[in-house]
Formats: sequence, C-alpha cells, structure tokens
Amino acid sequence: MSSLKFTKGALLSVLVCLAIPPSCLAQPTPSASKGNPVAMVAGQPITEDELWETLGPQQSMQLRNQEYEAKSRALENLIRLRVVQAEAKKLGITPEKLVEREVDSKVPEPSDREVEAYFLGQGNANARFDDVKEQIRTTLKSVMVQKARQKYADGLRKKTEVVVFLRQPTVDVGYDAARVRGGPQAPVTIVEFSDFQCPFCKQSEGTLKDLLAKYDGQVKIAWRDFPLREIHPLAQTAAEAARCAGDQGKFWEFHDVLFADQSKLKEADLLASAKAIGLNEKSFRSCLAGGKFKSKIDADLEDGRKAGVVGTPGFFINGVFLSGAQPPADFEKIIDNQLATTRMQSRAANAATK
Repeated sequence: MSSLKFTKGALLSVLVCLAIPPSCLAQPTPSASKGNPVAMVAGQPITEDELWETLGPQQSMQLRNQEYEAKSRALENLIRLRVVQAEAKKLGITPEKLVEREVDSKVPEPSDREVEAYFLGQGNANARFDDVKEQIRTTLKSVMVQKARQKYADGLRKKTEVVVFLRQPTVDVGYDAARVRGGPQAPVTIVEFSDFQCPFCKQSEGTLKDLLAKYDGQVKIAWRDFPLREIHPLAQTAAEAARCAGDQGKFWEFHDVLFADQSKLKEADLLASAKAIGLNEKSFRSCLAGGKFKSKIDADLEDGRKAGVVGTPGFFINGVFLSGAQPPADFEKIIDNQLATTRMQSRAANAATK
C-alpha cells in the first residue's frame, strides 16, 4: 500500500484519480480574438477569421469540438476535485483523510484469481506469473482505488449544486417551420439533414421518434434535404416528391411512407404513395414534373455543406453538431445539457425581474 499513500503537498486531484497538472491552475494565456492578426505578411495582417475560413466548416468544427472535449474532461476533473474539498470542509477534516476513510480503506485487496485474470488479460507471454504476481497485485489495487475515488466524487456531485457554463460549439442553422415535427415551442430543436435513400437515415428515424416521445413538448425535429446524388440516384426525386406532398400539407405522412420501404423510390412508386395517402394526384404530378422545389433542395444542400455536413444523417441539436446514426444516449446527453441551460437561463431571467 505504500505506493498509494499521499505525498505531502501533492495536488488534491489524486484523491479522485485525476491528473491535473499545475499548469492547469495558472492564468491562461489569452488567445487572439477573431479580428486580431495571427500573422503579418509584408505589412498585411492575416486574421483569425481568415484562418478559420481557410480551414473550412468541417475542419473548423472538428477542431472546436476537440477543444470543447478537452476542456470538458478537464472541467469534470476540477468539479470532482471541488466537491471532495467541499465535503471535507463540511466534515471538518482534510480531503486526504476523507478519501482515506470513505474510499481507500474500503477497497479490498485483489484476490489471487483477480490477479491471475489481470495477468492473462495483459498477454504477457514472456513473463512468469509468479515473478510478477505481487507487482500486478499492487497495480490492480491502484486501479481499483482510483475507480473507487472517482465513483465517490461522482456520488458527492449528485448531492451538490453544480452549474456548468461550458458549452459545446454551435452552428447557427435555420429550418423551414412547415417541416417541423413536435411542439413548435419546444426549447430544443433538432435540425436533421437527411436523405430518403440513405440506410443510416432510416436507422435514425426510430431514434428520433423515440426522442420525441421521451421529451414530449421539449424537443422538435426539423427536416432539411441533403440528397447524396452521387451514390443515391433516387434521393433527389424522393426529396422533391416529399416537398410536393408538403404543398398539400402532408410532408410528414409522405416522409414516413418513403422511409417505411426505401425500395419504392422510383417515380411510379412515388405516385402510388401519393395516391395512398390521399394527395391530389394531378397537383402532385404537376409539382413533381415541373421541378418546383429543386432550387430549394439545392439551398438545403448548400446550407448543410456550409455548416460542415458531408454525409447523412447530420444533426444540429440547438446548433450542436452530431454526425451519423448515433445511439439515443448521444442525443440525450446533448438534449439534457440544452434543457439544463434553458432552465438556468429561465431562473436567471426570473431573478432579474424580481
């Protein structure tokens, strides 16, 4: 156990298996604002705005997300640190003593079976188990203690008021109010760039419907077209047909029919689907034949590309980008954060009016 003892003056982050370097506690160096120059060439400035523009929407969004993820992980570590400090102060003991009493002393020694399983899992073909058994036992105990410390800190956090102001980077993406599913006043809007012939888009439809049910009145879905014409030759016509159905107030009914069977996207199938949901066939045929909505679909594609969409489906949850057919938990994490922000802003507004 000697390797697990606290050294005098060590950072408290070790209490919760965090590795926060001292530099994290220093005053950060301010970065250049977007209008300030990042270089000068023959007396002419290159601004950060120009730099981001050169990177393009996809790469700049990727970099901003990477920055957010790094900051988010560091912030979680600092929050764990602070909740342990707060609990220790409340009990009138040092944080080190608190963690030793509540965590370290309760972690059992790894059994021989656990040690052997750990050894086998490492694939140490050139080592003899008996030679490294005690070293592995120490390592495994350290891992168990670290996990227990983090679990303890996370448990304290649930009982502590914690408000997080750090926000994921967002993109301002508009949408057509005529193609929105869910309560129009919902505080969270998921703007979906999608393709009727895309199998991953079909896969995501079930997730979106479940989210609408789970967050009833809190989430709405807004559709935008992003037909991948090069690989999905029927997607463009399907998108135009859905728009034509929307002309008669049945966009979502037609949308559901298209995704119900993606093998039926040829023009004859589209006409049959229009008839099946009760559209005026003459108006529908005229709309489709005349290419009424082609330019608007082109506009959706352009807006999507500018926002960083390169494939389908692509989602912007209150502007936070989520790419691909992701599991419900990924959507829920962003939605919950957005709802928490809305509640916080509402409380602040109410407080300001009192």
